[in-house]
Amino acid sequence: MSKTAKSSRKYRQIAASIAEIGLVEPPVVARNPDAADTWLLLDGHMRIEVLKDSGAQEVECLISTDDEAFTYNRQISRLAPIQEHKMILKAIERGVPEERIAAALDLSPRSIMRKARLLDGICEEAVAILKDKPCTAAVFDTLRKMKTLRQIESAELLVNANNFSVAYANAILAGTPQAQLVEASKPKKVKGITPEAMARMERELTRLQEGIASIQDTYGQDHLQLTVIKGYVGKLVGNARVTRYLAQNHADFLSEFQTITEVTAGETAHTD
Repeated sequence: MSKTAKSSRKYRQIAASIAEIGLVEPPVVARNPDAADTWLLLDGHMRIEVLKDSGAQEVECLISTDDEAFTYNRQISRLAPIQEHKMILKAIERGVPEERIAAALDLSPRSIMRKARLLDGICEEAVAILKDKPCTAAVFDTLRKMKTLRQIESAELLVNANNFSVAYANAILAGTPQAQLVEASKPKKVKGITPEAMARMERELTRLQEGIASIQDTYGQDHLQLTVIKGYVGKLVGNARVTRYLAQNHADFLSEFQTITEVTAGETAHTD
């Protein structure tokens, strides 16, 4: 492992955690198909380096029975901020000193308290929507300025856009009507956005939400109808007599029909 990796905050955090509370998540290995009695390390390279640097000679590992030597790390679900918050709260409730939690996570006690208060003022419905999403504390600071229903709407907007950045959360805040804010009488202030721009964003966001709601209401029926239409067009194009007639009299129609069937075939192949 490079010196840069060993000087990273992640390495220090893992080292502090192992030193304070031991190894929580064992490394994962799989049998090496090219060499008998040897193993491939799928996950836990940094943990292994920390253990080696601390003088450890052996460690218990989890054995993977799947051949995922090159993809295993993509399958691991890393700890989301809300999950980390709940873990810290549970530790505090069990009487673990904040200083020890901070040492285990290589954080300051102040950071631990901030993480423990992460969901103060956030409604349960919004928490459920974002429970496994990579939202930073700053995103929750923004949601905290909104009333309950708006928090839920904003959480859904974050998920639908698959964008959990502070900038996007602030954009949603800027487009939130004043009446939906916790401090409705206090003018909104979003850095870099003028009051005029915020008013325009409110109008555009309202139209966007209305459009999304309209699409959701008819999506199932529209999708079914389009599927039936695609099937019918496919049968027409597959009929030699129809294809010959269209080629002679309506070549533009035939071209469009063929494009539709090609797209359908492509989608089917991709799905398979």
